[in-house]
Amino acid sequence: MQRPLWASTGTKNPAYSDIKYVQDLIGPDTVNTMPPATMDAYRDHGQPRATVEDKLAEARAIVSRLASAGIDLDEVGEDLQREGVDAFIKSFDDLLGTIKKRLSSAAAA
Repeated sequence: MQRPLWASTGTKNPAYSDIKYVQDLIGPDTVNTMPPATMDAYRDHGQPRATVEDKLAEARAIVSRLASAGIDLDEVGEDLQREGVDAFIKSFDDLLGTIKKRLSSAAAA
């Protein structure tokens, strides 16, 4: 089974609920990673129930209007995927660089 992964769902905008991206993405067979402060906030005032399918008709209507606004959802998805992979590659390369430097320093000592 493939499970949707909602990653790093802490709320960045203080105008939004501190559990916005947790409360609205609860569903069967999903995984949600979040910062500790978000987990604490959800424990404090979250309401556990399956919510991911709430307002489904409204969501479908919004998605159907994207093309008329000149937004190609497939293209946006490809761009985000490419940017995400590039970010992970950079982080991995940075990590390898740090390890190599520390190994060189340890070998020199």
